[in-house]
Amino acid sequence: MKAMVVTQYGSPDVFNENELPDPHPGPGQVSIDVTHSAVGLIDVFVRRGTIPVFAPPFVPGLEVAGTIREIGEGVTGFRVGEPVVTLSLMSVGGYASITVADAALTISLAGFQIDPALAVSALPNAVTAYLSLTRVARMQQGERILIHGAIGGLAAAYPAVARSLGASRIVGTVRTASKLEAARRLDYDEVVLAEELAASLGDERFSLVVDPVGGDLLAASLELMEPLGRALLVGNASEQALNIASTTLWLNNIGVQGFNVGGYLSANPSAGRPAAEAVLRLVEAGLIDIPLTRLPLGQAAEAHRRLEAKDIVGRIVLQQA
Repeated sequence: MKAMVVTQYGSPDVFNENELPDPHPGPGQVSIDVTHSAVGLIDVFVRRGTIPVFAPPFVPGLEVAGTIREIGEGVTGFRVGEPVVTLSLMSVGGYASITVADAALTISLAGFQIDPALAVSALPNAVTAYLSLTRVARMQQGERILIHGAIGGLAAAYPAVARSLGASRIVGTVRTASKLEAARRLDYDEVVLAEELAASLGDERFSLVVDPVGGDLLAASLELMEPLGRALLVGNASEQALNIASTTLWLNNIGVQGFNVGGYLSANPSAGRPAAEAVLRLVEAGLIDIPLTRLPLGQAAEAHRRLEAKDIVGRIVLQQA
């Protein structure tokens, strides 16, 4: 099989296109002929060694779409050739023409009219949104939500999911004015510039803040939370360290919670499929319409350069030639 291999930790130049032996599924697994591989900021952190969970050489990529190639021992409910998408895994191997995934975290797309590029970009993030809102933040009907990085691949999945769960008002933030129009095409009631957060929102307070950015932006958001409000940290795109005084939390009756979907699903794999079933129709209906940039698999390095330069709206997908 063809694969993009990270040969050592470092810049995007560490990618090397190799021919590797075809992988085969073990018990409880399936192998997938990959058509599309999602590229995320976590892939950048893994490639650099910022999150050193995999030692080089390795093939990155946490989420793929494609068709079932082989079915491992004990797996039922799939057929060879069936279109599927994987949820976020705690294993890698997605930047390849063939990969192996746990069957429990593999979702059938049979019967759905969904572009596989959109499926691999939107469904894992929609599942992340659903699980974080229902199982961690325990969102209630009528709550008001502030979402940072509104047009990013992960954040863009939150408005439709939050609306389906009963959110009464959803406000998004973006880093630059050039992203305002793209964000307004999603299901936000209002979109504002992050640097003008306090001035734009005045005395408005939120039940829940969803933040994939972290750092100073999260710190500023704590002033916009109502009593018993929760800040849900789902990433750290800013790469800033965050120091929050304990007095800020207990004096204001607010909390900060973290959610890493790969770790959660690794410990609770049975949660993945029900969450996917809850949001698949939102994706099919176009309610999670994330802007896509498509590049050939061999341009993995270019995809990472664009992510690091923040020169992207939505998500990047690597596709087979």
